[in-house]
Amino acid sequence: MHRYRQPGVVLTDHQFTVPLDHDDPRGESIELFAREVTAAGKDPAGLPWLLYLEGGPGFGARRFTGRQAWLGRATQEYRVLLLDQRGTGRSTPANRQTLPLRGTPAQQADYLAHFRADSIVRDCEAIRPGLTGGAPWTVLGQSFGGFCTTHYLSTAPEGIHTALVTGGLPSLDATADEVYRAAYPRITRKNLAHYERYPMDVERARRIAAHLAERRPVLPGGFRLTPEAFQSLGLMLGAADGSHQLHYLLEGAFVRTPSGHELSDAFLEGVQAALSYAGHPLYALLHEAIYAQEPGRATDWAAERVRAEFPRFDAEKTLAGDEPLLFTGETVHPWLFETDPALAPLRETAGLLAARTGWGPLYDRARLAANRVPVAAAVYHDDMYVDTAHSLDTARSIRGLRTWVTDEFEHDGVRAGGPRVLDRLLALVRDEV
Repeated sequence: MHRYRQPGVVLTDHQFTVPLDHDDPRGESIELFAREVTAAGKDPAGLPWLLYLEGGPGFGARRFTGRQAWLGRATQEYRVLLLDQRGTGRSTPANRQTLPLRGTPAQQADYLAHFRADSIVRDCEAIRPGLTGGAPWTVLGQSFGGFCTTHYLSTAPEGIHTALVTGGLPSLDATADEVYRAAYPRITRKNLAHYERYPMDVERARRIAAHLAERRPVLPGGFRLTPEAFQSLGLMLGAADGSHQLHYLLEGAFVRTPSGHELSDAFLEGVQAALSYAGHPLYALLHEAIYAQEPGRATDWAAERVRAEFPRFDAEKTLAGDEPLLFTGETVHPWLFETDPALAPLRETAGLLAARTGWGPLYDRARLAANRVPVAAAVYHDDMYVDTAHSLDTARSIRGLRTWVTDEFEHDGVRAGGPRVLDRLLALVRDEV
């Protein structure tokens, strides 16, 4: 166990061993990593625990420096545990380098079937007693972390003292098709708002896409930049400053060279940094599986299939006319496993996961309707990543849940708003507002 300091905080690294399959506790095990954070000068033994579940899937817990964002507020009264969910960060990472150790693509897919919210919550319950002495803890779930928190309330509410959710109340029963059918109109709105803010980007985006349709460059890291890959920069539009960052990226796209105008090295480097899945491959591999709950139904590349119902997102058709190019958002497509070198070796595995059936339900409506855990959720008014209508329907389905619906923040409000968001949620569960 390593203990060290950063400004204002004391950090302690924890390692845990848990079963890969909690239904087979004597079978294979995997390692979990978590970082404990307490305020300098406070006695951690006297503080209650707060477990933070990061968004994703596929992202390790954020690496804070000192008391950044909401963490400073949390450490005023909690002992915080930043968990790298299984397969992410330092928790037996699953990626193109490690997954071949599992064997064939079919064996890799079987392995990854244990990396959804149900297994993550059972991991939490496996490590909680040893940390808290058996006491329940407060859980803060951001985005996919909120999906995990909702599953936690469905299956092990006795482990939770208080639940806080930011931008992460899932639909309890929507299929992957229904999730994306609701998503594309939201993504369209974000695109139109971006172009209203930066009208000069309409021509810039079309020009870049037309160039890519002819050239399809391979970036220095091996990423193949197609028009469709370029469109996926729309993922940025769901963040607080994402529209502005996208504008700055587009404005420097071309430079004049002896051979004519070419895409600049700076632009291509920025695009690769924004689009690469090297740091979070599970996001692409499991993103649609987080919505799978019907045993007989495969997700079958839902985002790609549903996209055909929204022809305005077709780059080829757009370039043949005079409409603005629409960027896509939080959608995963099969061509990602051809363009991104971090995903290409996992193409067959991804296809098997998309075709997989037998997924179990993640949420228990009856148990949520009888909930007794204090719960508060921040719901962002036009969240690009999580459908607001779905979230509010779920909020009405969880007994006692109190919502804060706001358009002050985008999906990453707990990062951008930090202490204010956490303050508001804590006040809600404590009946202070």
